[in-house]
Formats: sequence, structure tokens, C-alpha cells
Amino acid sequence: MAINAIKGMNDILPGDVETWQFLEAKARQVFSAYGFAEIRTPVVEKTELFCRSIGETTDIVEKEMYTFSDKSDNSLTLRPEGTAPVMRAFIQNRLHNLDPVNKLYYMGPMFRYERPQKGRYRQFHQIGAEIIGVESPLIDAQLLAMLHHYFCEIGIDAVQLQINSLGCPECRPDYRQALIDFLELRLGSLCADCQRRYQSNPLRVLDCKATGCQESTVDAPSVLDHLCGSCEDHFARVKKHLAALDIPFSVNARMVRGLDYYVRTTFELVTNQLGSQNAVAAGGRYDGLVESLDGPALSGIGFAIGVERLVLMKGEEKVPAPRPDIFLASMGSEAAEKAFVLMSQLQRAGIRAEMDYLGKSLKAQMRRANKLSARYALILGEQELETGVAELKDMDQSSQQQIELGELVMLMRGLCSSS
Repeated sequence: MAINAIKGMNDILPGDVETWQFLEAKARQVFSAYGFAEIRTPVVEKTELFCRSIGETTDIVEKEMYTFSDKSDNSLTLRPEGTAPVMRAFIQNRLHNLDPVNKLYYMGPMFRYERPQKGRYRQFHQIGAEIIGVESPLIDAQLLAMLHHYFCEIGIDAVQLQINSLGCPECRPDYRQALIDFLELRLGSLCADCQRRYQSNPLRVLDCKATGCQESTVDAPSVLDHLCGSCEDHFARVKKHLAALDIPFSVNARMVRGLDYYVRTTFELVTNQLGSQNAVAAGGRYDGLVESLDGPALSGIGFAIGVERLVLMKGEEKVPAPRPDIFLASMGSEAAEKAFVLMSQLQRAGIRAEMDYLGKSLKAQMRRANKLSARYALILGEQELETGVAELKDMDQSSQQQIELGELVMLMRGLCSSS
């Protein structure tokens, strides 16, 4: 019986991986311009990290984490999201001692056990960014401006930025109680999950996709009506700064986040192209998270982008694989050996070179050169070996020129650098 990939964990094959590389390269380019540095964390962390940061009453911790015990009976978890591991690395390595403001980004796989569907998998990939150490709403606006800039760079404009404020530990308790009181009168209309969690995590009820829950909470109290003066001012300034940067947005008072650590500014980039999985990026402030993990009392804000959803939105717009700069066709074993040496020299010079390995006919080799869309082709036979001169064919222009084999690398450097 053939061994297949685990359900919900997908291979990324040549032909598709170039789109992924494009999205990742654009992230590095844009994020670097905003002063961010890349950080890489392990895919496995202590389970306690996610229980303490995400919250034990969240769906992720209760239902979705890949958790197991190692041979020393330590409870370990495949990371379900990127922020908590970055905070752990930030605290453990005392990055706050290097700079009072830390701008970090990451990219890589995350893991959650849930029903695979369009844009939602058990191994999925995120590109994320975090800013630690600044409470100013200027940073909220800058992070959202960077997110907007990134989507412009990758050519996806069918998204809308929605923002909200979740308040802070000072004002959230009053709103939380008002929401619980509201939900208690409508318990019979809520789904089983929401009936179970309406007291422990009432904000999640507003985010439930069940029709009954959505209809029953249409008139739910708004968190924006319960903000303290400080949170109200912070949110007003975020909106002012976004307007100054000409970043389009709308306020969605029903938007909540599924993780316990979010406070104040929260946001999503949503689209109508992916059905129910309409969020392609999301994030917000987590001002108490670092301290809750035994780090310094520092503010933070960040976001994560679902890479699979970006790929879906790119659709049939494939990013072409790099084509060979030159294909070396040969006739006979001695010519093939010479082609192999020349190819190696070209590759060490940074020139994409390819050749025939199977002893095929010249006609078949040239067909492969065309299939690979090679820019140039060089044909080697007995005469070329004797004279040290061969014809270099320009496959795009259908022209050719004679060159000395000893000058091939230098010539190709010049041709590749001028194109």
C-alpha cells in the first residue's frame, strides 16, 4: 500500500512553490524596509507556553493543538501560532536589552487539528510580524501601513481592512459582564459550544459562524460603548493616523480575536473570494503578554498572514520558475564530459546552466532546451572539441554567434548581467 501524506498536510510542488517563494521574498523586502529583522523559532514548544498565552478556554487549546509527551514525559506541542514562540524567544534571549524597540518577523508552518477545508489545513503556513516595546498608536498605524504595503506589492487588492478595539484590563470587565448578561437571555438560541463557553470566553460567541449565534447576537452590546477614556483616545488616534496615511479601513465593532492575549487595537484583512474563510490576515495588540510569560512589562502588537489563503487568491497567476541561462547539448561521450565541466564552471559563476544526462539525440536535447525555455544553447561535438570553438544560439532571438569555449563563462556573465 502506498504511503500518502497525512490528511490536511500538503506537499508544495515545483510549479507552485515559486508562488510561495515570491510571497516570502516580498515579505522580506517590505518588512526590512520598515526595520524588521527575521526570527526563527522551533516548531515544537512546551505546552505550557500556549496554555498561558493563548488561554485554556480557547478552541485552539481545548480542541486543536497537536500535543504529546516525549520520552522524559514532558508535554510538548507543535506550535499552533507564531506570536507565543516569538515572545518566549524574546524573553529567553533578553532581546529587550539589545534595543528598547524590537521589530521581528517570522514565516513557517503552524499546526492545528481541525477539519481540512479550502484555505484551512492541519499544517498551514504563516508570515507574521511583531513589534515589542512601544505603546504609541503610531506603531499600530505603522504596522497596518506595512501590511497594506505588502498586499500592494504582491498584487492582491481584493481585501478590506477592518479594525476594532477590545479595550484593556480596566474597561474590559464591565463589557464582559454586559455581554454575559445579554447572552444569558438567549442561551437557547446559541450552539452547544457557545452555551458552554459564554461565561468563560463570551467574546468568542460574537465570532461564532453558526447561524443561530449570529442572529441571536445582532443586538449584542458593543465593546466600543464600554471603552475607558484611555482606550477610546488610543483608538481615535489609530484611526487618525491611518487616515493621514491614506490607508482605507472600516470599523467592525463585532470583531474579536480567538486568543486571550489581545487588548485594544485588533484588526483583520478580509476578502469575499474565499467563502467562509474570509480572513487572510489578522492581529492586534497584546500589551500584557510578555509580562504574563515572566518577561518585562512591555507592550506589543503583531499580525499573521495565512500563506495558503494568499496562494488561493493568486489563483491561476503562476510565478514562473527561473529558466536556465544556457543549455549545453552534446554529441558523444567526450563532448558530454566537456559539457559537464563547462556546466559546473558556469554554475559556480552563478549562471543557471543545464545539460543532457541521458545520452539523447541532439534533436531531443534541443527539444528539452526549448521546453525549459533556456535563453541560450551551446552545441558540442567532435569538431567543437578539436577547434575549441562552438556556436552559441540565442533561443529568444533565433540568432547565433561563434565563441571560444575558454571564454564561455566570461561571455555568459556579461550576457546575463545585461539582461
